Amino acid sequence: MVEAYILIQTEVGKADSVVQEIATIEGVTAADPVTGPYDAIVRAQAQDVDALGKLVVAKIQSANGITRTLTCPLIRL
Repeated sequence: MVEAYILIQTEVGKADSVVQEIATIEGVTAADPVTGPYDAIVRAQAQDVDALGKLVVAKIQSANGITRTLTCPLIRL
């Protein structure tokens, strides 16, 4: 299982609607609006890195109002 945080920038005023839409996607375990250089942070999980990439590109990035994402996979030290 691979988990990651996805940092999201949205169009102005779209953070709440983006978070609501993304929260319904299978594989997303948490989605929250935040302040700062990013507008939302999502936690997601997938079977492997390829499945995580497909989740981000095919599902999360297709949400209305997203302008940029940064995927940060978790590591176990």
